[in-house]
Amino acid sequence: MIQTHVLTANGVEPHEDVVEAKAASGTTWVRVSDGTPEEMQSVCDTFGIHDLELEDVRTGVRPKVEEFDDHVFVLLKSARLRGGDTTFEEEISDHPVGVFLGDGWLVTLSTTTLSSVESVWAAATREEKRLLSRGADFLAYRVVEAVVDEYFALLDEVETDIEHVEDQVVGATGIDTLADINSIRRELLAIRRLLWPTRDALSTFARGDVDLVSDEQEKYFRDVQDDVVQLVELVETYRDLVGGTRDIYLNSLSMSTNEVMKRLTVVATIILPLTFVVGVYGMNFSDSPYNMPELAWTYAYPAVMLGILGVTIVLIGYFRREGWL
Repeated sequence: MIQTHVLTANGVEPHEDVVEAKAASGTTWVRVSDGTPEEMQSVCDTFGIHDLELEDVRTGVRPKVEEFDDHVFVLLKSARLRGGDTTFEEEISDHPVGVFLGDGWLVTLSTTTLSSVESVWAAATREEKRLLSRGADFLAYRVVEAVVDEYFALLDEVETDIEHVEDQVVGATGIDTLADINSIRRELLAIRRLLWPTRDALSTFARGDVDLVSDEQEKYFRDVQDDVVQLVELVETYRDLVGGTRDIYLNSLSMSTNEVMKRLTVVATIILPLTFVVGVYGMNFSDSPYNMPELAWTYAYPAVMLGILGVTIVLIGYFRREGWL
């Protein structure tokens, strides 16, 4: 869907024709959200946007900045969680948005409707004077800022997941806990893959290398660059937290396994002498020259049983004193 508005100091004027909008005085913003290939191509032809740039938006390559003679192309990724009913079943879903900044005009292209772009568009159409009077480069900054701000909300959700896992990891040895930890690690890795190239791309604006961005607006792009750096640091911090949580889980699992092995060892140690006794008296050497005289004793059986019980009690008492039981 193509929506075209010319923003001037007097207000917002909608235009149905893209060519007329480009020729109109004021700041022109053409927004294509969930548009058809024909609509996108029409806008690109009008504003001199190369087919390869349009292809980058459609295929969703990594975030980047490219400068041309009459405009600058910024490709960003809007990210959100998607998936199942619980957070741990979700995965990061990213959607590309192309921001094309020219002299007095701004074009945004996306293959789906993005809340970040929609929020800035809604602010512009409400005739915000501050937004209307600062030109296309300030509009571009607002779009970039809105896309970056979504990552803060995304990391807030991930932080909640980490806190939940940290609460349940101590003493938990179920496979579901490990699956939750690995799911969060995958989410953070996906966010990291998006933020690193975004940081590199926005550094072009922060350094003041883009001629179409005025000196007055450069400080705003530097602020967005600082936000991206902060996001990268948060991702690294959360990755360390998840790594530590996984180590705690593995240590807890190891301790649980050791506890089981210790108890099994105690049981085997108790049974060992008992097995020896019953093995000796199971040889039945009464008819042998080397007979076992106690086999003919009337109280031999209860004596052996009492002996076995006594050995068991002594061993259990010893293990309790040593703290094994």
